[in-house]
Amino acid sequence: VQLQASGGGLVQPGGPLRLSCAASGSIFSINAMGWYRQAPGMQRELVAAIASGGSTMYADSVEDRFIISRDNAKNTVYLQMNSLKPEDTAVYFCNANLRTFRFSIAADYWGQGTLVTVSS
Repeated sequence: VQLQASGGGLVQPGGPLRLSCAASGSIFSINAMGWYRQAPGMQRELVAAIASGGSTMYADSVEDRFIISRDNAKNTVYLQMNSLKPEDTAVYFCNANLRTFRFSIAADYWGQGTLVTVSS
């Protein structure tokens, strides 16, 4: 199983950016999917998550600015980031809790991380 994240880059404060993360491999089912971020010298933190049924949750710092969504047919999760601030600068990691055809117990899988830099 692989999670491939994309969409990071340099953006000016106040601008938008959209991240994507596609899961591939021998996947039986995907439960929750989410985005985490880690700034230099900081611990990794949860940014947003979305359940298989579509319910969402957000960190207080991104509420009303970020939107998480998923396309279950494509095993893909998105993070639309609006009104970006310099403090949003971090490496963003996608996460999926999923079951493979080989194992009956779900486990967490991680993408490789994509750098988002918010700077003028």
